[in-house]
Order: sequence, then structure tokens, then C-alpha cells
Amino acid sequence: MNFKPIILSLTIWLLGHWFAEAQAQQPSFSLEESVNYALENNAEARNARLEIQAAKGLIGERTSEGLPQITSRLNATKNLKVPISPFPAQFFDPEAPEGTFIGIQFSPVYSANLTATVSQMIFNGSYFIGLKAAKTYKQLVEFDKEFTDLEVVENVKKAYFSVLVSEERETLIQANLNRLDTLLKETEILYEEGFAEKIDVTRIRVQNNNIRTELNKAKTSTSVSKALLKLQMGFPEEEEIVLTDKLDDFTQYLETQRLLNEEGQQRVEVDQINTNYDLAVLDLKNNQIQYMPRLDANYTFQRNAFGGNFSKLWSGDWYTGSILGITLEIPIFDGFLKMHKIQQNRVQMRQLEVQKEFTLQNIQLEKFQARQNLINSLQELEVQEENRDLALEVFNMAKIKYQEGVGSNLEVVEADATLKEAETNYFSALYDTFIARVDLEKALGILK
Repeated sequence: MNFKPIILSLTIWLLGHWFAEAQAQQPSFSLEESVNYALENNAEARNARLEIQAAKGLIGERTSEGLPQITSRLNATKNLKVPISPFPAQFFDPEAPEGTFIGIQFSPVYSANLTATVSQMIFNGSYFIGLKAAKTYKQLVEFDKEFTDLEVVENVKKAYFSVLVSEERETLIQANLNRLDTLLKETEILYEEGFAEKIDVTRIRVQNNNIRTELNKAKTSTSVSKALLKLQMGFPEEEEIVLTDKLDDFTQYLETQRLLNEEGQQRVEVDQINTNYDLAVLDLKNNQIQYMPRLDANYTFQRNAFGGNFSKLWSGDWYTGSILGITLEIPIFDGFLKMHKIQQNRVQMRQLEVQKEFTLQNIQLEKFQARQNLINSLQELEVQEENRDLALEVFNMAKIKYQEGVGSNLEVVEADATLKEAETNYFSALYDTFIARVDLEKALGILK
């Protein structure tokens, strides 16, 4: 019995099954899935989330400043050489000359001190302002995260469209190459049979080589576009990625009449400026309230021990002491420091007002420019689509005429070159249209 056909069939089946599993294991993403993945894994998006965690920690830090502060300290010392204090000699010997002193050691060789201190802020105007400023700063960080997420969405969408256009262009160049391969074989046969000249074969071969070069460039462009998309998504560069959406799935992107009439929403850049202004106001209030006094309460409990040697230090008597007090700090004169800080705050507030005015004007300009770019891109796409269809029609007619012997080989080569240029222009216009739509959505504040 001949087992070779069975073994060959089994091998083919196993290879096909393995290839299908390998394809299934490759991560695949639609545009929406790519955006969601990027918002979770993009490096800048992750850092923005970490900034929010840091802002929450800042609020906790400011809150803790108003809570009781408790510290304790244990201190043990040994006098390597006990200091000698002078004492009047007449205290011990009345007959001693006046003005003479004797040395006496008052300090013990060993001493220990255990202290516990509790302090509580009673009044500090800066505390409440600082707490509010920390919460406002958290709002600013949240707006910063929103701005970062918008940039991530914009970059991922543009990179995704770039990959789709590059893949489609690569497919069409491959189809163009297949047409030329067929035409080259037919022309070679005609040349061998004496119905075509050698120059006809050479022309097509030159064009065929050019198309192969274009195909290699298109493959490189696709690879680079995918690498950029993976970078924007935060996807591992060493892993392969499959895009499930195709260009035909985005025909709604070319329906832009409603988008062109959209007024848009308030941009996050304006929210950022407003929040920065609120922080500047709080900083001004903080500097103004520095003129008010600060009141703190404190309590100290301590125990002390003394001894002539280290062992008796811990087993001997401990002497207790405690102190209760308040501290009132009243600012009197600081060399006009706070006054100059307040001046700087007012200047900063004015700068933010000017910045907001400029930002609003710039947003209006961005909206106008983005609308015009989208309109122009749509018009250009319509023209290039018509040119591509016409170029394909001319190529098919030139090929038929040449096959029927009523046209020249040069017409076919020129028609193919025109078709290639028309296809390149079409996909360039298609990509520009997608990008123009994303830019308009961003300008209107509705990009998501």
C-alpha cells in the first residue's frame, strides 16, 4: 500500500491547522479596540493616571498638617570626661582667699532622657487655603489627563488610518504587478512568434521592475506604519498585530455634512487655564493671609535618669516632668516680602487672563482651518477617485487594443504609469481626508 499520498495529505492538513492557530493567536484590533488599548497602555496615558494618584497623596499630605503631630525621642549619653564647674572656695572654707575657686563635677557620668511631644495647630489660615489648593490641583491633573488621552486618541487614529491606507496601497500595487506580469508573458510570447518587437518586451520589463520597487517601498511603509501604531498603543514592538477594520468600514467618515455644521464643545485647554487661574487666586489668598497670626498648642512629657554606671542608669529612679504651652506667632515686618509675592500673584492672574483670551481666539482659528481643510480634502478625494477610475479604464482599453493588434505597447506602458500615479494620488487624498476629519473633531472638542 502506498502511504505517500496519505502522509502528504496529513502533512498539509497539519501545516494548515498550525497556520490557522498561529493566525488566531495574533492579537487583532479594531479602531475602537486600538484606542481603548492605548488609553490603558500608552506610556503618557499611564503617567497621567499616576499623576492623579500623586495629587491624591498631596491632598492627604495637606490634610495631615492639621492633625495632631506626635513625636517621641529616647536619648542616652555618657560623659567621657565629666566637665568641671568652678565654685567659690569660701563656700567650703571661710578662710580661703576671696576670689579663689575650686572645681566641682556636677554632671553625672551617664544620663538618659525619654521625651514625648504632642503639638496641635489651633489656627493657621494657610492650612485651609492649602487644602483647597491641593483639591484644585487634583482637578488640574484630571484635566491634564483628559488632554493627554485626547492626544493619545488622535495619534492612534491617525496611525491606524496610515496602516490601512498603506495596506490597501500595497494590495493595489501587487494587483498592478500581477497585471504587468501577465502582460509581460503575453508580450514575450508575441515576440517569440514574431508579432512584437524586442523593445516592446523591454518597455514592459522596465515598468515591471519599477512596480516591484514600488511594492517593496509600500511593504516598508506598511511595516513602519504598524510600528508607529504599536508605539502609540503601548503594544510590544516584537509582537505582530492584526487590524480587523478595513477602509470600506469607514465610509461614514466621508459623510461630513453634520460634522461641518457642528459648533463643538468647550475644549479641555480652556478648563486647564481656568483651573490654573483658580490656583493663582488661592496662592494670592495664601500670601494675603500670611499677615494673620498663627496659634499652636503643645504638650511635652519627659522622664530623666542619671547614674554612675550604665547598668544602674536603667534600674535606678526616673524623674518625671511635663510642660503644657501655646505658641502665638505674630508677623510684624518681613521686609515687604509678602507684598511683592502678592504683586507677582496679580501679574500671574493677568497673564492667565491674556492666555485664555488668546486660546479662545486660537480655537476659533483651528475650527475654521480644520473645516476648510476637510472641505478641500473631500474635493480632492472626489477628483482623485474619478482620475483613478479613468486611468484604470484607459489602461484596460490600451491593453485590449494592444492584444488585438491595433494599439502600441508604449500606450500600455504609459497607461500603466498613469494608473499607478492616479492610485498613489487617490490614497494620499483618502488619508488626508481621514486626518482632516480627526483634526476637525479635535478642534471642535468632540474627539473620542
